[in-house]
Amino acid sequence: MTELFCVQVALPVPLRQLFDYRLAPASAPATVGARIRVPFAGRELVGVIMAVKASGTVAPEKIKSAIELLDPEPVLPADIVQLLSWAADYYHCPIGEAIQAALPVLLRQGEPPEYQQDPHSRYWQLTPEGQGLPDQPLRKAPRQAELILYLREQGPSRWQDLKTAGFARDALKRLCERQLIEPTHAPRRQFSPQAALPLNEDQRLALDNIDLSKYNTYLLDGITGSGKTEVYLQAIARTLEANPLAQTLVLVPEIGLTPQTIRRFERRFDEDIVTLHSGLSDRERLNAWTKASDGSARIIIGTRSAIFTPLRHPSLIIVDEEHDGSFKQQDGFRYSARDLACLRAKNLGIPIILGSATPALESLYNARRQRYTQLKLRQRANQQAAPRIQIVDSNECAPDRSITDFSMNAIRRHLDAGNQVLVFLNRRGYAPTLQCYDCGSQVLCPNCDARLTLHQQPRHLHCHHCDYQSPALTRCSNCNSHKLLALGSGTERSEELLARELPGTDIIRIDRDSTRQKNSLENKLASIKSGGPCVLVGTQMIAKGHHFPDVTLAIILDVDSGLLSADFRGPERMGQLITQVAGRAGRAQKPGEVILQSRTPEHPLLNLLVQQDYQQFAEAILTEREITLMPPYSHLALLRADAPNAEQALHFLQGLRIFSDSLPHDPALQVLGPMPSLMEKRGQRFRYLIQLKSTSRGLLNQHLQILAHHISELKPHRNLRWSIDVDPQDMS
Repeated sequence: MTELFCVQVALPVPLRQLFDYRLAPASAPATVGARIRVPFAGRELVGVIMAVKASGTVAPEKIKSAIELLDPEPVLPADIVQLLSWAADYYHCPIGEAIQAALPVLLRQGEPPEYQQDPHSRYWQLTPEGQGLPDQPLRKAPRQAELILYLREQGPSRWQDLKTAGFARDALKRLCERQLIEPTHAPRRQFSPQAALPLNEDQRLALDNIDLSKYNTYLLDGITGSGKTEVYLQAIARTLEANPLAQTLVLVPEIGLTPQTIRRFERRFDEDIVTLHSGLSDRERLNAWTKASDGSARIIIGTRSAIFTPLRHPSLIIVDEEHDGSFKQQDGFRYSARDLACLRAKNLGIPIILGSATPALESLYNARRQRYTQLKLRQRANQQAAPRIQIVDSNECAPDRSITDFSMNAIRRHLDAGNQVLVFLNRRGYAPTLQCYDCGSQVLCPNCDARLTLHQQPRHLHCHHCDYQSPALTRCSNCNSHKLLALGSGTERSEELLARELPGTDIIRIDRDSTRQKNSLENKLASIKSGGPCVLVGTQMIAKGHHFPDVTLAIILDVDSGLLSADFRGPERMGQLITQVAGRAGRAQKPGEVILQSRTPEHPLLNLLVQQDYQQFAEAILTEREITLMPPYSHLALLRADAPNAEQALHFLQGLRIFSDSLPHDPALQVLGPMPSLMEKRGQRFRYLIQLKSTSRGLLNQHLQILAHHISELKPHRNLRWSIDVDPQDMS
């Protein structure tokens, strides 16, 4: 036996363990959180050191030597290692996979954690001479003039952004020769920092009640348009006044909200602000990560995975739209960024602000039990009254017509007054169903238990679940009839209807299909904010975070899907969505109006939301949850399995259920299933699940640990996939 210097390493493999390696005698001292390159199963992997054994007695032939210690200092500080270790245990994810999710791609590949300028990220900006041109510059060179105006409005822009906007290199070259624009890696600020806006009484009380010197979770519960962002900004300003090195991490639910959020922060703070989201290149992401890690970036704005970003001087965490389901990772490492943000703030001893106009029921439950400090904003920042909401029966609509006559007349009235209208429908495409008139058969996805959606631009059939696509049929595959009917409406069909009913009106559609090109979303939003009368048709992409000062009418075309959902969270999501969309109307000085089209206009929950408010609506659902012992009055987990063969997945879960039933019974734990998922077949795989529910979080976690260990011993067939989802947001 020989005394060795060993390290325990987390590797990116689906095994729930750490791996021991020994270091060469001449190696630099190893530290927890540093990366190391090691041999594993005939290949080389980059892992992270999780523990160092100063001395250990092992058989030399049973332990391999590491290839290379990549970092003299940890790339993941102690607080991030602690957070990831806890999360891997709580969400029952292999620690190596959890660690990998926290690292930028280039660090996973062994690149050094250094800032390097990406040659493709060079910006073009106006020179002082270019900024001094008149409002109508270069009349004899219209494209150059357009580029000047673009840079004046958009600020410093990369070549890829300019190319997407339709500019050519020749215009760039000519303006550069005339010294009107210049390339730069560090864009010059185009404006001076703006002063803080005056606060109303609610905002001032909320801000004054946030103690920035210690940990607490604050639920900033403010109606739409109440100025939550201004409270964030002034809280950050106070943090920086107390400590100029202070760093603030701001989480937003999706990439679409990041550009407008960062612009507002940049206009307020003369500080280095970085973003972290999936739209960045690998080098851009590592550069931003590095600036956050070394403390040079004061404000870090990011989506879900940014919660794992190291901070040199962490002082404040903000989670905007905290109720949003996109903060929950839906595959692999199934963590909740919002919940981990609360834990990280607690571990660091710093405050965290959760902001929303429609807080999650779990957050309201925690506030009710005084785990969170609830700060309410009940008046709009501009003192404008809340929009008037009314329910319209949509049963009168023909199958090919999504907008009632009542709604169409309201649209004309608001457009005639010079205002803008928002039409919301959370269903993209032209029609959700293509059905044969003669035999009644519908065109189904060959891979899923779902109908194919008809798209017109370009014309094709598309499954929004597995991404299967095919040309649009011209005849029924069942009876050969040519009479195929497009039933129902998506955003494309609604856009077509509005264009037909409102000739000459600008109809702007915003959904995933119409915003695929880079900057297309920003260009559409800029067109809306120009202020001319128009109708905005869109999906959830326009439901939150946007400020449209000229929108005075919002119409929600189908509010019934949430009410009739098989998912117990359906009504909660419906209430949040209606409230968020309704909040887009009447945000400036003009009164707002909201129309809800429903085929169940008498539904009690819908009427409670309209006649009262989201708070009363949420209280009613919380009462239902308490009676049925559903979250947040219990803790939930799903054990899912899917395979190309239905029997294989079902047999696997049946075996687990038998094993679960053989364990000591505790009445506080309820196990249901196996049962089919809400969509049993998806992507040529059959999906089943077991639901586990308990009033004791510890009991549920312990039972899941036993099941996970049992599965690892079973070694399931390679065609079968299984996962554990703790605190699931999607019951399918």
